[in-house]
Amino acid sequence: MKSFTERVWEQLKLIPKGKVASYKTLSEAMNSKAYRAVGSAVKKNPYAPGVPCHRVVKNNGEIGGYSGPGGVKRKIEILKKEGVEIIKNKVDLKKYLYEFR
Repeated sequence: MKSFTERVWEQLKLIPKGKVASYKTLSEAMNSKAYRAVGSAVKKNPYAPGVPCHRVVKNNGEIGGYSGPGGVKRKIEILKKEGVEIIKNKVDLKKYLYEFR
């Protein structure tokens, strides 16, 4: 059986290029309200960028952190390269939020 962290990483793989998820929507997709635990699992992702943790933002659209090389600046670069528009360190969730099924 997969750990909670491994299940989070599996969910990350579902987020396509050009879309983002929030910690909350990611958690809800797993039938959980453990938003902070999801954040912790995302932060521990050793498989970036193959497992795209850079596609997770705060529930209000703010970029949030990025523990990968280059930090938040690199996260923004990657998202822009994938077609996500970022204005004042925020993503328009109405436009770019991925809806988990």
